Amino acid sequence: MFPDALIQQAEAVLYRCRANGIRLVTAESCTGGLIAACLTAVAGSSDVVEAGFVTYANDAKENMLGLAPSLIRRHGAVSEEVVLEMARGALQNSSAGIVVAVSGIAGPGGGSQEKPVGLVHIAAMREDGQHLHRAPVFAGDRQQVRLQAVSEAFTMLITLLESE
Repeated sequence: MFPDALIQQAEAVLYRCRANGIRLVTAESCTGGLIAACLTAVAGSSDVVEAGFVTYANDAKENMLGLAPSLIRRHGAVSEEVVLEMARGALQNSSAGIVVAVSGIAGPGGGSQEKPVGLVHIAAMREDGQHLHRAPVFAGDRQQVRLQAVSEAFTMLITLLESE
């Protein structure tokens, strides 16, 4: 189901979480649960993966992760501010020690000059607040954008886990 390279990245994330004794939670919008699905495609992942929030609609971001409606109105769902709050909300609503949160425009429509199709905001955050944020613009069709976002999320998690 997933390319071998993504499964290898997922295995690396799981290995580093185990080595650091950290459980993981995801908060996903445009990836629709692909990050959690890729992680749980690896046998034995249940000792690391605690939960996955798929908060595709703004209401879900507000109700499940505790985002203030004014934050989304002010910055838009695809923004650094929102993805950082998604990460904080997922950590607060779980007992995980690390999270990755994603919100973007996978296409083919929905983009604008300011926020083009392919723009994905990704935040990886530890429970101590240390975090990374990136906002790449990926090329390709909807599926390619989503899979590239999964890969970047794993890269960011590994970077944050290596800084332990």
